[in-house]
Amino acid sequence: MTGRLRAPAAAPEAERATRPGPSAPAAKSAAQRPIVPSTTVTTRALIAVIAIMTFLAGITIGAVSAVSNVAAEWTADIAREATIEIKPGDGLDLDAALAKAVELAKATPGIAEAKALDPAATARLLEPWLGAGLDLANLPVPRLVTVTLAASADAQTLPALREALTRQVPSASLDDHRLWAERLAATTRTAMTIGLAVLALVATATVLCVTVATRAAVEAARFVVEVLHFVGARDTFIVSEFQRHFLTVGLKGAAVGGGAAVALFFLGSTVPSWLRVDQQVDTFVGAMTIDARGYGGIVGVAVLVALVTTLTSRLTVYRTLRGIS
Repeated sequence: MTGRLRAPAAAPEAERATRPGPSAPAAKSAAQRPIVPSTTVTTRALIAVIAIMTFLAGITIGAVSAVSNVAAEWTADIAREATIEIKPGDGLDLDAALAKAVELAKATPGIAEAKALDPAATARLLEPWLGAGLDLANLPVPRLVTVTLAASADAQTLPALREALTRQVPSASLDDHRLWAERLAATTRTAMTIGLAVLALVATATVLCVTVATRAAVEAARFVVEVLHFVGARDTFIVSEFQRHFLTVGLKGAAVGGGAAVALFFLGSTVPSWLRVDQQVDTFVGAMTIDARGYGGIVGVAVLVALVTTLTSRLTVYRTLRGIS
């Protein structure tokens, strides 16, 4: 009787032992399966969008850096030079006036060099407007003296030279290129303002795209999210799953876009010398040359895009979870 009672109890154990069940690797894979799939069409599209946005932001940063560098160089060159203009007049010995202006400039403290332009050099300056082969003998063309400031020049150097010219060469006028420097500074400020506006638009578009993609990901996994939420899973756990996914997406897109921007500026600054292009094209492409700060700005904006992507997804998931509650 005892054996008959034990047999039925042993049968279920043998049946459970021989019943096929899920293997350990399969169970482990199911347990580690992420809430948000990483190989969906939406994910790949979002990576492409983030890469494009990062590329545009990197191009903007690089362009602003290049314009700033060129403007700084031009401003420094303009600040180191001045021009004396002598207008021809009745009874004026133009050559003597030129010699006197050069003498006064060289005698002024803070002036490193003063040189009068000969008629041939003056004619070359006027070629873009009056054509080549110009005879200046019969034209009332002003003569110029280029003045180069020394490193020891101070705020009183040019006023002292202007005062000396007014006393001894009344027909001469001194141009310190202040107007050009102000225009150049205004152009630089305009370029920076446009760059900041483009960055703001890129950031706004990135936030909107990430918001839409995050809501789509939450809706796709809504059943899982609701189950986890109602069984007592903390919001921080659910949010961390989405945040990890979008951080990876943001880093991939930012790396592709930022790398493309860095490659573009690097090639733009090195290819002309490799191909030995003419000076005109080299000067045009040379405007794309940026320094270490420019490259650092591109890398920084790529990191910023990745962080914006992560933060946007985090806030979006939190708002969605509040709606579920």
